Amino acid sequence: MNTLVYATDWDSAALWTRNAGDLIGTAAFAISGALLAIRRDFDIVGALTLAAMTACGGGVIRDLIIGKTPPTAFVDLRYLAVAVLSALVVFVWSPPARLLGRPLDLADALGLGAFCVTGTVTAANHGLGPASSALLGVVTAVGGGVIRDVLAGRTPSILRPDQEIYAIPALFGAAITAVLIGYGHFNALTGGAVAASVFVFRALALHFRWRAPQARGRDRG
Repeated sequence: MNTLVYATDWDSAALWTRNAGDLIGTAAFAISGALLAIRRDFDIVGALTLAAMTACGGGVIRDLIIGKTPPTAFVDLRYLAVAVLSALVVFVWSPPARLLGRPLDLADALGLGAFCVTGTVTAANHGLGPASSALLGVVTAVGGGVIRDVLAGRTPSILRPDQEIYAIPALFGAAITAVLIGYGHFNALTGGAVAASVFVFRALALHFRWRAPQARGRDRG
């Protein structure tokens, strides 16, 4: 039995995981976008724009690649509503400066874990093989953060050698998800466990300052 059979014959729990994971990831990335907007002293329009682009950007890229048009974010307005509501809560609360650093990173880690799973599931559900599904899961997970950083005028974390590993935890989660799908073991429990493990992986990387290796002889400065 091949991946396509599993992709079209998942149980309702697995589908619920995908939908719930997308909403959780949307809220988490919207919070990270709003926190960065506050750090950059954006007004409410800028904060909502940055939050929405962070929350929905990766999913839009995913949907365009697999030919799912219009993208889900433009059809199911729950995603935009969750992003706007999350951003408004953060903006109105206006957290103190000490909460604009690590909480932003942890919110981003939560979105990373959720979206690397749901992105892989969505890709597999549209007929992509395990490797392609995993790669698209990574794109879904990191795409919103890249858009957020570019709009906020900073080099994306995925491209900075002085930053803790970012894409590697997403690739780990996406690869495990693809394997679970391929062997017919993906469900609500396993999907949630993978997302949680990616969050922990990224959090540990932040805490212990794990960084990707560079070419020999290069100084991180």
